[in-house]
Amino acid sequence: MIESFAPGKLYIAGEYAVVEAGYPAILVAVDRGITITLKEALDGGSITAAGSKVHWTRIDGEIVLSENNSRLSYILAAMKTIEAYAKEQGKKLGYYHLGVTSQLESEAGEKYGLGSSAAVTVATVKALCKYYGLEISKKELFKLAALANLSINKRGSAGDIAASAYGGWIYYTSFDRDWVLEEVRRKSLTQLLNTPWPNLSIRALLPPKELKLMVGWTGKPASTSKLVAKVDGRKSIDRIAYEKFLYRSKRCVEKMAEAFKKKDIEQIQKQIHVNRKLLVDLEKDLSVAIETPLLTRLYDIALKYDGYAKSSGAGGGDCGIAIFKDDKYLPQVIEEWEKAGIRHLPVNPYYG
Repeated sequence: MIESFAPGKLYIAGEYAVVEAGYPAILVAVDRGITITLKEALDGGSITAAGSKVHWTRIDGEIVLSENNSRLSYILAAMKTIEAYAKEQGKKLGYYHLGVTSQLESEAGEKYGLGSSAAVTVATVKALCKYYGLEISKKELFKLAALANLSINKRGSAGDIAASAYGGWIYYTSFDRDWVLEEVRRKSLTQLLNTPWPNLSIRALLPPKELKLMVGWTGKPASTSKLVAKVDGRKSIDRIAYEKFLYRSKRCVEKMAEAFKKKDIEQIQKQIHVNRKLLVDLEKDLSVAIETPLLTRLYDIALKYDGYAKSSGAGGGDCGIAIFKDDKYLPQVIEEWEKAGIRHLPVNPYYG
């Protein structure tokens, strides 16, 4: 049996701007994620996830599921991508049973907003590469998972995939999606893996040892793809405001990355505050819901105890993050969050 794990993620700064090619974000992989198990099968395979089992086979070389299941779309995309790559590498295709175990949802099946779609894609790619004997680097893992993701979601930045593929804290700039989508039609996957992607950059960051990251979940799942699409559709309403947002977000993230390098927690906190203000202003300028009342409450409580907080990811619910200089007041923060209806998620950075 083959087993692979991919971590979830949290956006620290740079949301929305990172969707544009070349604009940066800072993310961290977390020690909750998705595990894929793979067992070889003789004739026909299956996918078991969230208590349901779907069978699959091949018809004219194409993977076909026994029933449509939207929850399996990213797994299916990863299967199709890796099988195409395996064929290019001269591998004989086999059948297998996949099992999916997630730590990125509540007991009721509600997503925490920790990047489950990215994690399941990365975990599936890793498992299938092991199965077919395909040795890949972290960058190749990222590219294969990003290509699978693009077949479903053409608007996303793939920052969550980068965090899941690389682990740890990362500085990420998104690639030119239009260029990649055009190249997919012209080149093999092998060629695409060996070709530099315009604007793509992924590098590790080392946080100050004293830095404490806290995560609060508002209990309201949000759709990242819908929120990103809404911003994308409305940015033409006030193009000048949007361009200012992009410029200021880039400056903020670059200053934060420099603060990581200098181990300057106060400057990291300052840029968390700046980034939060930028997102709140974007919300007003484009009339989209990013910081919900509970996320504002999460921010206010953190600030009361010398922490700086903001929404993480697309906002609209899901998680907020807070950065503290030490763990002196963390019990009080957790207590007040819980009283406000915010669930503390005990997660830590995952380095693999």
